[in-house]
Amino acid sequence: MAAKSPTVLVLGAGANIGQSVARTFASKGYKVALAARSIKANDSTADQLNIPSDFSNTDAVLDAFAKVKQVFGIPSVVIYNSSAVHFTPADDPFAISLADFTRDTTVNIHSAFVAAQQAVAGFAELPASAARTFIYTGNVLNVAVLPKFVSQGIGKSGAAHMIWAASAAYKDRGFKFYYADERKADGSPKYRIDGDAHAKLYWDLAHTETQLPWMQTFVQGEGYKEFNNLYQA
Repeated sequence: MAAKSPTVLVLGAGANIGQSVARTFASKGYKVALAARSIKANDSTADQLNIPSDFSNTDAVLDAFAKVKQVFGIPSVVIYNSSAVHFTPADDPFAISLADFTRDTTVNIHSAFVAAQQAVAGFAELPASAARTFIYTGNVLNVAVLPKFVSQGIGKSGAAHMIWAASAAYKDRGFKFYYADERKADGSPKYRIDGDAHAKLYWDLAHTETQLPWMQTFVQGEGYKEFNNLYQA
């Protein structure tokens, strides 16, 4: 009997990182589950499951995990790639409604927390040979203040703390957790991020046996690169 294909679940599967990750993992034998607001369930195939999802509602995370488990089985790689921001004036970071702030925080932290909980529950049922990796697509905002991005900065900072804690807590069980942040070569933020560079890093992280540095700052074409982590805008 042929071995069952492993599964990657991408939560927040947009046209850039999400599709690049899907192509990379599919080309290497993975079943791919993609969850996003714009995706169409009817476009699913035998090897790709599309799950319409809005992560401003944490129940959407539970629904995505339930569907992928039913169709493909427990995902051994989970990528949280969803993000939200309502911009504020640079000189008035509190000029955001509580409703908008709450929505952004739900997408950036609460749904990511639920995803990590679900991932850990699944990883515990998988063999040690499985990748058992959770990756959060971050940016520089956990170590920098950029004008207008206060709600996203709070979200990314909270998520980074979660990933840091998880990387230590689950290390001995072989579960890996990463916060990925693409930078320019000088360490400054990269606003036009490269989907293929993310996909390569995510593949490498998932298939390295031991936990590497939880905060994966990286440069396109170079891979992981450690920076003095306080960037001044």
